[in-house]
Amino acid sequence: MVTGEISEPTFADALASDHEVIGLVTQPDRPVGRKQVMTAPQVKELALEAGVPVIQPESVKSEEALDRIQQWNPEVIVVMAYGQILPQALIEIPSRAIINLHASLLPKYRGASCIQAALKNGDAETGWSVIHVVKKLDAGNVILQQPFPILDGETGGELHDRLAKAGPSACRAALELLKKGGEPGEGQEESLQSYAPKLGRQDGYLDWSDSARKMERLIRAYYPWPGTSAALGNKRLKIFPPVRLGTGSGAPGQIMEAEAEGLEIACGDGSLILGEVQLEGSRRMSAVELVRGHEEALKEGVK
Repeated sequence: MVTGEISEPTFADALASDHEVIGLVTQPDRPVGRKQVMTAPQVKELALEAGVPVIQPESVKSEEALDRIQQWNPEVIVVMAYGQILPQALIEIPSRAIINLHASLLPKYRGASCIQAALKNGDAETGWSVIHVVKKLDAGNVILQQPFPILDGETGGELHDRLAKAGPSACRAALELLKKGGEPGEGQEESLQSYAPKLGRQDGYLDWSDSARKMERLIRAYYPWPGTSAALGNKRLKIFPPVRLGTGSGAPGQIMEAEAEGLEIACGDGSLILGEVQLEGSRRMSAVELVRGHEEALKEGVK
């Protein structure tokens, strides 16, 4: 049961393994891009090429979907970036286990935005947790964890891609443990759990009263999704990583200086030097290019 891009290497690895992949449950085709072209999840294409049956229920809670999965009679169901809450009736279907690959070191960062949360909070490491699925979100016993360090300057997209490449190893290791017999796993310490909710574009609006260090991490964490932005005059200004910590100080949002290397803006503590930006209705450009033609708006600062 997989949908997101992060699951593609793991699903491809499962297809090439000695395990028998008897079916794929993925999300329905969705309209994508400005032209809203109906597009299938890439995992669907991989499954069809391999001759694996595919279902795409709008709700996996539907009787039709549950009946079809029951007919497959799976020993193990592997869930990874599927995108729907699983009902208890589904959890009870497999004869051995239903497991979930989650991209954080649980119990830290249950929820959808665990990759971004690790970056914006300045964590030194992250990794995969493979857990038994229970009705409570990401709360099942941990079968195994595979940690690895977060790199300096890494963005959300870059960390996503590294985790995607590491997914097959975690999945293979968990399946081998299940193959050998019962693998109850270890319970999570509830007092240590934290939640990382699904993000929307509104979450990327910057608050210039925050410290420069916090904002630098946020800009990296939220690239490419949901992205970060501020208001310049009456237009939205997208801000892209990398940004650098400056040495200036001033009122939050005040434009400190425009120089060859970037545009320095005061924060609640310290300042940020922006590299590349995109003003609403315009192209992506260097922050210094932005100064030309927008001097009046820049005098008011960003909000």
